[in-house]
Amino acid sequence: MPAPLMTVDPDHPHTRSVERAAEVLRRGGLLAYPTGTGYGIGCDLAAKRTIDRLYKLKRADRRKPFSILCPDLSDVARYGIVSKFAYRTMHHLAPGPFTFVLTATRLVPEMMTTRQKQVGIRIPSSPWVQLLLAALGRPIVNSSATDSAGAPLIDPREIQQQLGHALELILDGGIQHSEPSTVVSLIDDEIEILRQGQGVVPVP
Repeated sequence: MPAPLMTVDPDHPHTRSVERAAEVLRRGGLLAYPTGTGYGIGCDLAAKRTIDRLYKLKRADRRKPFSILCPDLSDVARYGIVSKFAYRTMHHLAPGPFTFVLTATRLVPEMMTTRQKQVGIRIPSSPWVQLLLAALGRPIVNSSATDSAGAPLIDPREIQQQLGHALELILDGGIQHSEPSTVVSLIDDEIEILRQGQGVVPVP
């Protein structure tokens, strides 16, 4: 049976939808949800078996780990090493459509770091995702919802048809046009754009 759809308003979240989604994540489930840059597939960072399920579902290269979502800069500092330079840069850009590459701390599972022990962290601006992160109390592992050819799935019914067999719940926020986040490396206190997406980084 494919995962059920649950209607949500991404901009005006209802407590019931947030709590149900958080409970799915706590139980080790996979969730599809609107992230502000399209639909994502996510799970609890603490659920290593579910992260493994996500890698298999996406047929993803494990040498290129998924990003994680954190609610604010103080939480980012628990999972990535944040220098004064990195803090100032993120303070100007977050929350928003930017994924920051930092050196990972020991709290990040090894399967979520690169060979260089780096991790991608994003602070989403979506009110719904912010409430979900608060309800869960831990970061969410996030990957974009795509079809077998890698094209973004923008309709929750398409997600249900193509990925629903592997998910526990799909949050239906309507059609969500997809444009990926901009990936910004802050390693060695230098700004390097690894992928240009939404948003513009002011490079000094």
